[in-house]
Amino acid sequence: MESIIYKFVNGINGLKNPRNFLLELMPKNSTCAEIGVWKGEFSKKILKIVGPKELHLIDPWKYESEQTYDKAWYGGKIGSQNAMDQIYKYINDQFNNEIKNNQVFIHRNLSVVAGKSFEDNYFDWVYIDGNHLYEFVKKDIELFYKKVKKGGYITGDDYKKEGWWKGGVKKAVDEFIQKGIVKKIEIKNNQFILEKI
Repeated sequence: MESIIYKFVNGINGLKNPRNFLLELMPKNSTCAEIGVWKGEFSKKILKIVGPKELHLIDPWKYESEQTYDKAWYGGKIGSQNAMDQIYKYINDQFNNEIKNNQVFIHRNLSVVAGKSFEDNYFDWVYIDGNHLYEFVKKDIELFYKKVKKGGYITGDDYKKEGWWKGGVKKAVDEFIQKGIVKKIEIKNNQFILEKI
């Protein structure tokens, strides 16, 4: 019974997305980035809830054929590069008005490449939801830590032991917290929020 109530309250049945709480904590009219965009559902929520001045969508929209990615959305679940290209086109169509208004900027590239194009201390906050394998999450956190302003936030998805990524997100986040250069604000609903100190 308790698990049914938990699922109902946290939006599994469509009432409230379990990631919304994170967006409600982010500063309005901010400059932010979403790393790992997929089909842009969370991007829409960022625009609606946060109303950012600038939202940078970073994703290579690249199909990964290796067996490691069989259960990943951009691997075995999608099946081809053509499908990824269609998603990229869909994203551009979906955010056409926001792109024209210079509110949304699309960067079709690996996060470690796209991230280097920004000055240090550029973002108020970033949301990391790209490649979930440990070494990729570690690189994303280390790079985008420099790109976030002091007092800004490094946030992300899938902070848990489960998943095809074998806890890579949790391991990378926990190790970064141990460095003492961020403050843990919240870990809830598999989301993490760290503040740059």
